[in-house]
Amino acid sequence: MPPDFRTALRFWWKLGWISFGGPAGQIAIMHKEIVEERRWLSDEHFLHALNFTMLLPGPEAQQLATYLGWRLHGAKGGIAAGTLFVLPSVFILFALSWLYMAGGHLEWIAGIFHGLVPAVIAIVFSAAKRIGGKALKTPALWLIALFSLIAIRFFGVPFPMIIIAAALIGWLGSKRLPRQFPAGKLHDATHDTEPVVELPPCPRASLPRSLRIITTCLTLWWLPVVATGLLLGWKSIHFQEGIFFSKAALVTFGGAYAVLPYVAQQAVESHGWLSQSQMITGLGLAETTPGPLIMVLQFVGFVGAWQHPGAFSPLASAALGASITTWVTFLPCFLFVFLGAPHVEGLGEKPALAATLNAITAAVVGVILNLALWFTWHAVRPDPGQIDYFVLTLAVGAWFAIERLKLGVLPLLGICAALGLAHFVF
Repeated sequence: MPPDFRTALRFWWKLGWISFGGPAGQIAIMHKEIVEERRWLSDEHFLHALNFTMLLPGPEAQQLATYLGWRLHGAKGGIAAGTLFVLPSVFILFALSWLYMAGGHLEWIAGIFHGLVPAVIAIVFSAAKRIGGKALKTPALWLIALFSLIAIRFFGVPFPMIIIAAALIGWLGSKRLPRQFPAGKLHDATHDTEPVVELPPCPRASLPRSLRIITTCLTLWWLPVVATGLLLGWKSIHFQEGIFFSKAALVTFGGAYAVLPYVAQQAVESHGWLSQSQMITGLGLAETTPGPLIMVLQFVGFVGAWQHPGAFSPLASAALGASITTWVTFLPCFLFVFLGAPHVEGLGEKPALAATLNAITAAVVGVILNLALWFTWHAVRPDPGQIDYFVLTLAVGAWFAIERLKLGVLPLLGICAALGLAHFVF
């Protein structure tokens, strides 16, 4: 028999507080706790679920938790698991965002945040190297990564268009050039030797069920956004953030690192909601919290609304901006998971899907590398003709610490923050 709901609820609450380490670390924690120790799911079932969530836009670790909660206890289990996975980081990042905006003028606080910048640069370059090493297995995939970098860096091609083009190339390539577009397993399953709990029969997909889910989720998704427009005006920053981050939620394939160039391009350069340095700091703060790294979007919503408060106080405006940003970022995840969940156990091997996903991942490598270059350029050259040698030197040292000394993300951030404080004080 599956665990009772209260037992599962305690586990999801605990998971929300210990889910550090980005998607890989969070998925590893769930696999260890749910598959290896508690035996709530088989290894094969868990990996089918992971394959499914990787095909969806949005944070795969949070969507995986949502699916696992749904499979154990239905809709209430999925809502509880998906919500508790992000709730701790919502409150932690809100407090850090307030500290940054309210106290950022203080020298010691500014020093701490300045020290986070080179750590973020090293982390993003490391992510590009790690993902690229696993994803770029053929010359064709290398070319996709290269063209993605060129397209977004020099021609300003929108991130959604790059993802669509990569998906189309991967699908066609699986038909015409299968050796260049491999379609093996998305993950390798290990052999289960111990029994798992017996789950209730999986609910079957049906048209009435799908219509209920679509109607309910779309209503919950858009009702606050429309209400904000009606009450505050269609040109208010809060309505504009609701619209923008709703669009971002549909194209977040590849995780936060992949969608950040799109967010930065629009939020920084088009809308002017925040600066490049604030964007970099937001990623550093998101790295320090548990939960999905896509929480950095809450920081963008907070800072953008703080700096454009309208009739509100800065804090009230920021609270509303952060709330609507977080709402429209994560609510679509429940829509996607609940719609597709009945099909997970029959996912099996889908060669065309696997090849498409591999091509998308290759494009994401190029986009992440562009993000790293963008961050580095604006951090090292804060003003024309000026070079920040502190950021440049510490970024190189942070890269060495990650790649050679295998230092973890949280210790790295702590060390860089302390060095930033020392740099400003002394």
